[in-house]
Amino acid sequence: MDDLLWIAPALIAGIAAARIGLPPMVGYLLCGFVLNLSGDYDHGRLTTIGNLGVTLLLFTIGLKLDLRSLLRPVIWVGTTLHTAITIAVLGTVLYWMSLAGIQAFAGIDIGTAMLIGFALSFSSTVFAVKTLEDKGEYQSRYGRVAIGVLIMQDIFAVVFLAASTGKLPSAWALGLLLLIPMRYLLMHLLNRAGHSSELQILYGLALALGGYALFEAVDVKGDLGALIIGALLASHPLAGDVSKRLLGFKDLLLVGFFLSIGMSGHLTVSAVLIAMLLASLVIFKTVLFFALFTRFKMRARTATLSSLTLANYSEFGLIVGAIAVSNAWLSEDWLVTIALALTMTIVIAAPINIQASRLYGRLQPTASKFETKSMLPEDQPVDLGDAKIAVIGMGRLGTGVYDHLATDYGDILIGIDVDPDIIDAHQAAGRNVVLADVTDDEVWDNTPTENIEVGILALQNHQRNLGFFSRVRERNQGAKVFAVARHQREVAELIDAGAEAAWNMYSEAGVGLASEVISHYKNKDSG
Repeated sequence: MDDLLWIAPALIAGIAAARIGLPPMVGYLLCGFVLNLSGDYDHGRLTTIGNLGVTLLLFTIGLKLDLRSLLRPVIWVGTTLHTAITIAVLGTVLYWMSLAGIQAFAGIDIGTAMLIGFALSFSSTVFAVKTLEDKGEYQSRYGRVAIGVLIMQDIFAVVFLAASTGKLPSAWALGLLLLIPMRYLLMHLLNRAGHSSELQILYGLALALGGYALFEAVDVKGDLGALIIGALLASHPLAGDVSKRLLGFKDLLLVGFFLSIGMSGHLTVSAVLIAMLLASLVIFKTVLFFALFTRFKMRARTATLSSLTLANYSEFGLIVGAIAVSNAWLSEDWLVTIALALTMTIVIAAPINIQASRLYGRLQPTASKFETKSMLPEDQPVDLGDAKIAVIGMGRLGTGVYDHLATDYGDILIGIDVDPDIIDAHQAAGRNVVLADVTDDEVWDNTPTENIEVGILALQNHQRNLGFFSRVRERNQGAKVFAVARHQREVAELIDAGAEAAWNMYSEAGVGLASEVISHYKNKDSG
C-alpha cells in the first residue's frame, strides 16, 4: 500500500501546475523533490514504474514513426553536428571552471568534462512528446523535425551505453534482423486482434515489453527494442488505434518517471548553484539548433519552434550520470545536479512552449533574417487553385466528408492535410489534396485564401481546431467554417471561436442512425 502513497501528492501537484498554466509534468517534477525530503518513499520502485512509462512512450512513438524522415539531412547531419558542437563547447566551459580553481568543479579533467557535456547534449523525449501531444501539434512540420532529432539522439544513446559499459552487443544480436521478415507475422496478429480494445491493449503491452526484454537479452538497450517494434507496425491501419488504447497507461506510468527524477538525490546549495549555471547553458543549445536548422533551408518559424521544443536537458543525462558515478568518474552530487538542471530547464521551457507561436511573432523580424534564399519544396506557398470548398484534415472523418461532397462539388473541392503519406494516398486515389500545416501562421500568410467560401474542419485534436480559427479568421472573414468536435463543451468553444456551426460527432452519428432506421421503416410501411 505504501507504494501508492505518491498518487495523492502527484495529483495535487499536477492540478496546481495546471491551474497556473503549466503542464502537469512540471508539478510532478517539483513534487518529486518535495517527496524526496520526507524520505518515506521508495525511489527504486517508483523508478521502475517510470521506466515502464518510458518504454510505452517509445513504443507509441514507434507506432507513429516514419523511418524515411530520419534520412533527411536536417535530421541525421543536423543532429550529429549539434551533438558534437555541444559536447565540445559545454565540456570546454566545465573544464575551464575546473582550471579556474572553483571548488565545486575540482577534480574534473577534460574527459569527465566532455562526458558531462555529452549528457547535456540530449533533449528530453518525454517532454517533447507530451508537449506536442498537449498542443495537438505532434504531426506539425516542426513537431516531426523535433521527434526526428530525438530519435537520432536515442541512437547515439545506444552507442554510448554499449561503449561506456565496456559490453558489446551479444553475437545473438544479429538475430534481431529476423524481426524484419517477422513484421508480417506481427501485423497479421494485429489483424486478428481487430478492433477489440482489450486485445489491442494486451497486444500493445506484449509487444512493448517483449521488445524491451528481447533487446536486453542480447545486450542492446531495451528502450530501443520497444521503439523498433513499434516502428515495424507503424504502417498498419490499426497502429493508431493501439497507440490510443495505451495512452492512459502511458500517461499514468510517466507520472512515476517525473517523480523519480526529482527523487534521485538530496539537494545542496552547491548543487542548486551549479544546476543554475548548467540550465543557463541551454540557451546555447537552443540557438545552435536554430542556426543549424536554418542552414538546412528550414523557414525561421519551423526552426524556432523546433528549437524551443528541444530547449531542455534530457532524462538520458541521468543515465549517463549514473554510469559515470558507478565507474567513479563523478561524485553522486553530480547526479543530483544534472537532475536539478533537467528539472529547471523543463520548468522554464514548459510555459515558453505553450506560448511559442506568440513568442515567434515577436521574434519574426529578427529570426527571418537568418533564412536562406531558397526554400524547401514543402515550404512553397500552397496552391489552392480554383477551390471554393476546403476540407481541413483528411483522416477518416475528413475523407468521408470529402467523398460525400465530391459528387456535386468535385470541381471546386480541395482537401488539406499535414501528413505526406496521407497526401500521397489521397492523390493516388484521385482526390484533390494538398500538403499544408494549418498550425503554421506563415502557411496562411503566403497562401491566397480569398476564393475559399466554405471550410470543413475535420481535425482530430480540439486545440488544433481552435488554433485554425485564430489563424484563418483574420485572413478570410467571409468564409463560413463548419467544425466537428468530440464533446459538447468543445462544440460551444468552436462556436465562440467563430464556427458557423459545429456538431458533436458522436451524438450526430446517433441522430443519423436513428434517421436511417425511421426512413427504412417508413419506406417498408408505404411499400
